[in-house]
Amino acid sequence: MANILNTISRKDSSLLQFNCGLERETLRTTPQGWLAQSNHPRFLGSKLFNPRITTDFAESQLELITPVCESSAEALSELYKIHRFIYSSLENEILWPASMPCALPSDQEIPIARYGQSNLAQLKETYRRGLASRYGRTMQTICAIHYNFSFKDSFWKALKNEEHSSLGIKEFRTSRYFDLLRNFQRLSWLPTYLFGASPVVSESFLQETQQELSKLDSSTWYQSNATSLRNGNLGYKSATQSSLLNISYNSLQEYLFCLAEAICTNYQGYGELDVSNLAQINNNILQSEAEFYSSVRAKRIPRQGLNSLSALQQDGVEYIEVRLLDIDPYEPLGISEETINFLDILLLHCLITPSPKHDKHLTTSIDLNMESVANGGRSSDLKLDDMGVKRSVREWGRLILEQLEDSSLLLDQVNGGNSYSSSIAKQKAKIEDPGLTPSSLLLKDLDHQSFQEFAIKQSLSHRATFLRTPLEKYDFKFFSNLAETSFANQRKQDALEQKMFSDYLFEVQDEYKSIYQSLIGNM
Repeated sequence: MANILNTISRKDSSLLQFNCGLERETLRTTPQGWLAQSNHPRFLGSKLFNPRITTDFAESQLELITPVCESSAEALSELYKIHRFIYSSLENEILWPASMPCALPSDQEIPIARYGQSNLAQLKETYRRGLASRYGRTMQTICAIHYNFSFKDSFWKALKNEEHSSLGIKEFRTSRYFDLLRNFQRLSWLPTYLFGASPVVSESFLQETQQELSKLDSSTWYQSNATSLRNGNLGYKSATQSSLLNISYNSLQEYLFCLAEAICTNYQGYGELDVSNLAQINNNILQSEAEFYSSVRAKRIPRQGLNSLSALQQDGVEYIEVRLLDIDPYEPLGISEETINFLDILLLHCLITPSPKHDKHLTTSIDLNMESVANGGRSSDLKLDDMGVKRSVREWGRLILEQLEDSSLLLDQVNGGNSYSSSIAKQKAKIEDPGLTPSSLLLKDLDHQSFQEFAIKQSLSHRATFLRTPLEKYDFKFFSNLAETSFANQRKQDALEQKMFSDYLFEVQDEYKSIYQSLIGNM
């Protein structure tokens, strides 16, 4: 397969340049590090219609979204502009620099994001009330940075020709993306070890005493060898999903069927929540595909009138979304170019290497490997399951990174410079010395300060970085116009004649049922 990539790059090196985008979540806090109780700032526009700045679960939980970019440098530049625009007018608040949250009020005092009066706005709010009822609001304040990645259409045409595939281009692209997804899941423990940056939590996050944690100081709890508590037991974990969900990545059809089945299957434990008062969208295992917590997702931007599953069913996979990354508290943007370069190499590797189909044993080992690394990845005693072979983090990590070297050199050749091979070298150093990982560095920095104190200092430092270079007038006007246009679009939406929300909700559910019914006969 590597020979095929060399052949493709010799014909046209631009075919190995990827499309990418970033989505960064962050909490607005007071200068003292408490969750902001203020409304979404008006200068940021409508949360429902601003394509660059919206909110995630909470009213004070920003989500910053770049457009699709042709390089990691461009994506970071776009994210940098968004941060500078926010800080240009954000008064008396700072942006939290870590995945695990700031000092929090009681669960019920965490404000759920509000979106407006339209049916679409009510749907988003009802979904969030469902999350709050099912998992609690506190868990939803955990933040992440998502990396969206895709190969160019011209790459897929070239690869299809080189592999002499008889599939149509849509089916070929989708099938090969699922090859990539399965491999990435199998190796997902590695980026969690390398980039995990959440070994600690503030006491206000904990709803009850956690036996596996130790107290670092009066307000900070930690797990000594943890890399990413966000990806472990304290993070986006659901006992319901763990026991009832088994989403298959063996094909698009199986993936869609498993998700649609969960969205259409009643779960008695959620039936006790009051649906009539819109405490949730439904009382099924999943309210929608967005509720499925995973390290990576198959994605497509829906055409008008389609939900995400319908779009995938009709048009196939367009890109993949990597969801396991912690926010890097040492980086003002929450992620570095080095991290993105490594992900590009790993994702390319996941495409070009054989991808075993998932069975129950393999999916169980994937989950256990991720949980083990998240909760104790820096332990020298830890053993992982590599397709039935027990390997230490160091042994398996060395093997993978050696396999990535050829791809890194090829990408350096295509793009110029040595940034890809340099990224591999830095990750090798972390494999040899766990003390170089972000999780270890963070714990060292908490030797004389609490997590709260550390994060506030980082936030203030990052704010100073953004304020040192104010936006150019053109960029400031661009974001201001986006905000005003988003308000205009919201007014238009609110002015439309709306059907009863109950009828609208029934139609939303009916679309999922239609997908489910169309797939049952083919499974």
